[in-house]
Amino acid sequence: MLKEVKLNIDFEFFTQCEYPDYTSCTKHQVHELKDIHKQFGGFPESYVFENTRIKQRWWNNDEIDFDDLGRQLSMEVITVSTIKQYPGNTIPWHRDTFYQIKKRFPERQDQPVRANVNLEDWKIGHFIQYNDQVYSNWKAGDGYMWDSTVLHLGANAGMEPKYTIQVSGYLV
Repeated sequence: MLKEVKLNIDFEFFTQCEYPDYTSCTKHQVHELKDIHKQFGGFPESYVFENTRIKQRWWNNDEIDFDDLGRQLSMEVITVSTIKQYPGNTIPWHRDTFYQIKKRFPERQDQPVRANVNLEDWKIGHFIQYNDQVYSNWKAGDGYMWDSTVLHLGANAGMEPKYTIQVSGYLV
């Protein structure tokens, strides 16, 4: 499942907030997505902490309005995070596994989905690729929703941070 989505929220709230220390977006990919990497001879050694760093902030319903996000995206919102990706960093080719959602709701049979929405207008060097399509030239609030079948990556080959919000849950 892949579809375009649009959010209308206070983007500056998310771009101006404090973010925690760096984490690597690959710490789980190396172990959980071996089926993807196998066709390339394994996970490339050139992906290291220094070029896969992100700053990710997790939000709760006391800080932001999950219900409003859910109405706009036609989903039951379970988790929300924002990512600040600095220039020179990549989130390598992967699929979302929805580990936290599946851990919290092991009895649910419906497929979780994730909306990945850009918080600023597109800037040179910022891009997302899903399947065989490269996505750029977006406006703040534009994004895509996908399930675990959609392979994708995100990169910042530009000169300024790239901000996205990830809203995950179940379609309603």
